[in-house]
Amino acid sequence: MAQTQQEDRLNLGAKKFIMWIFIFTSFMLFAALTSGFIVYSGGSGHGLNITLPSSFRYSTIVLVLSSITLFLAARAAKRLDYDKQQRFLWVTISLGVAFLILQVYGWYTLSYKMHIYLVDPNATRSFVYVMTFLHLLHIIGGIIWLISALSGSIKRIPQVKNLYRMEMTSIFWHFLDIIWIYLYVFLLLNQ
Repeated sequence: MAQTQQEDRLNLGAKKFIMWIFIFTSFMLFAALTSGFIVYSGGSGHGLNITLPSSFRYSTIVLVLSSITLFLAARAAKRLDYDKQQRFLWVTISLGVAFLILQVYGWYTLSYKMHIYLVDPNATRSFVYVMTFLHLLHIIGGIIWLISALSGSIKRIPQVKNLYRMEMTSIFWHFLDIIWIYLYVFLLLNQ
């Protein structure tokens, strides 16, 4: 029995290391995109010259709230309060879906109300779509992690694995929150 627990710990540690590698590569991807944005916008007449849709501001608030509810879910998991953990995970998933909806509405506002499209002679405007779309793909992955953590809580998996799922989900979700705040502030400063 002790050998199985030791093998599980080693396996979980390796998976956590892979998560950190993924986070690092995702960070580098967004850093490369913002660097490309800066280099391209440095040319004359290549500024963004738009006001970001207000839905991006609201989505930022929603994402910060989701990080708070996920923190509360993780704290409930540590206290073995499965009901609270599940409630906060449901709220976090709902906020994640709300973020998705607000982002899509932001694209709608950009394209149909502001007439700024993905393919634009001014590529800095295209960067907005690319950066927000890649972040949205990461959010979908984060929602899958949240559903996995919720599923484990509902099934009452062993506490070690439950806490592991919560930790992995929290690491990824909070990273997404930080990346979005970085992207939003970056775009605000360059609008």
